[in-house]
Amino acid sequence: MSEPKRTIHISLPSTGEAEWNAVRAPIESGWLTQGPKVAEFEKSFAERHQVTHALATTSCTTALHLALAAAGIGPGDEVIVPAFTWVATANVVLYCGAIPVLVDVLRDTCNIDPADVARKLSEKTKAIIPVHLFGLCAEMDELKAILPEHVTIIEDAACAAGASYRGVPAGGLGDMAAFSFHPRKSITTGEGGMLTSNNTTLSETANMLRNHGASLSEEQRHQGPRPYLLPDFNLLGFNYRMTDLQGAVGIVQLKKLDHFIEERAKWAGWYREQLNEIDWLTCPKEPESGRHAWQAFVTYVDPEKAPMPRNEIMDILQQKGIATRPGTHAVHMLSYYAERFGYKPEDFPGARDCDVQTMAIPLHNRMSHEDYTYVVETIKNV
Repeated sequence: MSEPKRTIHISLPSTGEAEWNAVRAPIESGWLTQGPKVAEFEKSFAERHQVTHALATTSCTTALHLALAAAGIGPGDEVIVPAFTWVATANVVLYCGAIPVLVDVLRDTCNIDPADVARKLSEKTKAIIPVHLFGLCAEMDELKAILPEHVTIIEDAACAAGASYRGVPAGGLGDMAAFSFHPRKSITTGEGGMLTSNNTTLSETANMLRNHGASLSEEQRHQGPRPYLLPDFNLLGFNYRMTDLQGAVGIVQLKKLDHFIEERAKWAGWYREQLNEIDWLTCPKEPESGRHAWQAFVTYVDPEKAPMPRNEIMDILQQKGIATRPGTHAVHMLSYYAERFGYKPEDFPGARDCDVQTMAIPLHNRMSHEDYTYVVETIKNV
């Protein structure tokens, strides 16, 4: 009788009875939309990331869009975006009618290249969205030294809950930041996001924009002296509110964040030790100063030394029950952007190479020692 096929997912959310029980309160109270649970989640998230304000949203994409809208980004403005990132980072710029100006990334970190940022700055540059890719913070000090003061810095911290840079948590390294709680992230609310900031004016504007532009939130109105009166709407806003069901789950997940990261960091270190002897595979490194959040473990396949192309390696691993993924994609190589802006793959060689050669291998909080051992042994036998 053949042994059952092993399946190791690229990522799995770590949820259980505590999350299941957490949703009882909003269901029993009848307060399902944004309310007290969301407010509690926001407060805890702000405290953990040492920021003044945190606003829960429907996704990281909508948090990024809110940040740009709160900053007044509009038609004709230019926003600098790394060419190797999830497409949403560039899409939100187009939502505002602005122009995404792509810059290259560094092959060793997959993060934005400050030198290329300096080359792409113009009089029209109004904002920049550095991405803390896979949980590693971008080189924020180098970026800040380059950027004019009027340029708004919006961190794409989708992968970086719990990460830090030179002792400062992600989320407070720029003017605003956006986090993701998608199931592939360290902590999850299903879908969901968070906008953080230490700027009260920007936060107040974003808070109104996420609730249709209303001058009061639903919770403020219902708990006020005259809940039967609708608020004024002085901005053209959106409906980007998180539900209290998600907020309740987020409260539980956030309490587990540091444990999740510590466990991932341990296994990331073990991966590096075990895979070090493979000359065609480069592993990600810990930051010299700061904390990697280890949303993903993304390796780089050397095309000159590898026994076969990356995609063939990924196919072999898939057949062995090990899920892999490219790190993410190069935005300029996606059909929409290539056709609309006339980009060629060689326009951003770092992003192109990361697109073609990166390989994320399984790293999450539901893997066993046997799972990690199997992954390493299988890669060594490719």
